Amino acid sequence: MKSTITTSALLQSEVLVSRIKQIFEEELTNRLNLQKVNAPLFVPKDSGLNDDLNGIERPVSFLLEGREFQIVHSLAKWKRWYLGELGVESGKGIVTDMKAIRADEVKSPIHSHLVDQWDWEKVILKEQRTIETLIDHGKGVYTSLKSASEKVEGPALPEEVFVLHAEDLLKRYPTLSAKEREYEIAKEKGAVLLLGIGGKLSNGIPHDLRAPDYDDWSTKDELGRPGINADLIVWDEVRQDALEISSMGVRVDEIALEHQLELTNETKRLKLSFHSKLLKGELPYTIGGGIGQSRVAMYLARRSHIEEVQPTY
Repeated sequence: MKSTITTSALLQSEVLVSRIKQIFEEELTNRLNLQKVNAPLFVPKDSGLNDDLNGIERPVSFLLEGREFQIVHSLAKWKRWYLGELGVESGKGIVTDMKAIRADEVKSPIHSHLVDQWDWEKVILKEQRTIETLIDHGKGVYTSLKSASEKVEGPALPEEVFVLHAEDLLKRYPTLSAKEREYEIAKEKGAVLLLGIGGKLSNGIPHDLRAPDYDDWSTKDELGRPGINADLIVWDEVRQDALEISSMGVRVDEIALEHQLELTNETKRLKLSFHSKLLKGELPYTIGGGIGQSRVAMYLARRSHIEEVQPTY
């Protein structure tokens, strides 16, 4: 989709997008106590650090000095490893600019082969691996978005994000698909922190798929609902549709890692370097997520297509 706006308008758009990203990042780092760091564009295949997403997407790969490397899909696992390397204490974290190539992505107004996001990760204590910790940080991401929107005169957002578990959303709309349920709740509430993404719900189907080795989507709450992870979804007035801004979660501990790899028939990953370190207790307990930079920009700038805020060819 080629832009039809004039050169002058295009430059103004670039300025606005840069301002939006700067303001949102400042809001996020201050609220979640994060330090900006640099990040790799590619990682060794045999490290286990790359994000396998839904397990079907092919990473872009190449050889360097006889070893296979992959362009990152996201930095979900790398961030946790790097926090350990940095020796960051509990309550503090990191955020980085992540750029990825997702060759199998189906292009749409909100999807591109180029993925850019703020990847953040924060050290927590083991006893903080709770749904309350997740909700607290989810609200932090939301208030960062709301504050940034107010500063750039973007869309009006509700005072507070509506928190709901995917199981309860299923009960509200039992005959609708997952995306249809997101549409209805986002339109009604304006902004939703949807909990429990990845584990099977009462209909035997997950709300959406998640890789088994970073978010904890199997641990159940006191009501028996699975998942200490969430998606932040807003209602996009321009597109008249739901828009997922962020995916986040309390990360797996040793027990959840083994359990989820068993559930997905991926126990072979336990031999990889990252997974081995986790099982040995050599990695910190963390919470983290990814926030789409282009999605935040298109939403706050009131654009209808992601290519209006991304470089195009």
